Amino acid sequence: MAGASLNQVTLIGRLTRDPECRTFANGGKVANFGLAINERQKSASGEWVDAALFLDVSAFNRGDKGTLANIVEQYCRKGGLICVVGKLTEDKWEDKTTGQKRSKIKIVADTIQLLGSKADGEQREGPPQDKYQQQQQEEQTAAPESQSNNEEIIPF
Repeated sequence: MAGASLNQVTLIGRLTRDPECRTFANGGKVANFGLAINERQKSASGEWVDAALFLDVSAFNRGDKGTLANIVEQYCRKGGLICVVGKLTEDKWEDKTTGQKRSKIKIVADTIQLLGSKADGEQREGPPQDKYQQQQQEEQTAAPESQSNNEEIIPF
């Protein structure tokens, strides 16, 4: 395909700060936060060291039913582990003190999945990750105790 391109990233990392939210005059909303992605690399001496990459992420409420910024504001906190799927964008501005043109790459999130918190084993309240997971949890709690572990449950 001549001229075709793809701008999509999938990242898993920890929030470096609590989200900062702004509401626009038209009722829209954006949640901005930092994301740290760790990568293990071998040093010149042959030892494994962690190298962190820090990125800025923006999540918007889009359209009539867009709630991504609201979810980020309500459930995401510093240290939380999340998966972000989105696209790369470039912010451009002119430095007010030097007059030089500046730019930086950031991520605009399309979807975010909450994966956990920094504390090991800590359960956090939040929206279900998907309908299937919610259904599985309901079926496990509603399963009668008299069923043997060897019996197979067929839902249809």
